[in-house]
Amino acid sequence: MYPAEIVIPMKEELTDNGFEELLTTEEVEAQLAKEGTTLVMINSVCGCSAGSARPGVLMAVANANTRPDYLTTSFAGFDIEAVRTLRQHLLPYPPSSPSIALFKNGQLVHFIERHQIEGRPAQMIANNLIGAFEQHCSVMS
Repeated sequence: MYPAEIVIPMKEELTDNGFEELLTTEEVEAQLAKEGTTLVMINSVCGCSAGSARPGVLMAVANANTRPDYLTTSFAGFDIEAVRTLRQHLLPYPPSSPSIALFKNGQLVHFIERHQIEGRPAQMIANNLIGAFEQHCSVMS
């Protein structure tokens, strides 16, 4: 488990921008039971999370036309219980952090694995997500 003093600023990059933390199995299950779309960013301490994943997710949700109903995050190597539960919902994909998942009515509809994040610019991640939002999310009124 990573020390809190390292993880907290990385968590805050998302929570300060409207993402709700999922910290327990119960919170994950309750969130995925909700009707609508839920974006889950499985955050991590790696460089690709800082350089591409978090900035890309933030760019994507700033898209004015469509966005998920719920923005959520859990931190790999820190929010152990929540991430373990999320990974059960991400099967058959192997564990991957960082990663970004979009659920619609509790079903996984789009997933970006670490190997699709590493070495790619944040704008490419954002464009990938914006396309998924346009396909699966309702237009904001």
